[in-house]
Amino acid sequence: MSEQSPADDAHDGSGDALPEYAERVLEVAELIPSGRVMTYGDVAEWLEDERRERTGGAGRPEGGPRQVGRAMALYGGAVPWWRVVRADGALLPGHERHALDHYRAEGTPLKEPGGGGRGRMPRLDMRRARWDGEAGTEGHT
Repeated sequence: MSEQSPADDAHDGSGDALPEYAERVLEVAELIPSGRVMTYGDVAEWLEDERRERTGGAGRPEGGPRQVGRAMALYGGAVPWWRVVRADGALLPGHERHALDHYRAEGTPLKEPGGGGRGRMPRLDMRRARWDGEAGTEGHT
């Protein structure tokens, strides 16, 4: 399965309505404050918690990190896609420079590559950049 990528627009061009799960994934991506990130797994967990609350815990889970990544890859171009990331903090393959421009503009905490790191990309400082979705936690340390 491929990683997320910044799609050119918010649909796949098929003319079909946006799938409900994808729509909810995009809604969460839009909630993430500037300078903060959530992992694919964080988004899946957020949506599962929301589903349990809505249904009283009934029913099967709707998706996990892979489904979040797929929704972002297919439909995420119209939301801040660079804020939904891999848990290891690596920048999105093939879109590193574009994402890095966003991270630097937003002040997202980064870890610069060690050992001179010439030609190597920084990683996200997940300890500082990760947003838990809680109100009042918008600022990073």
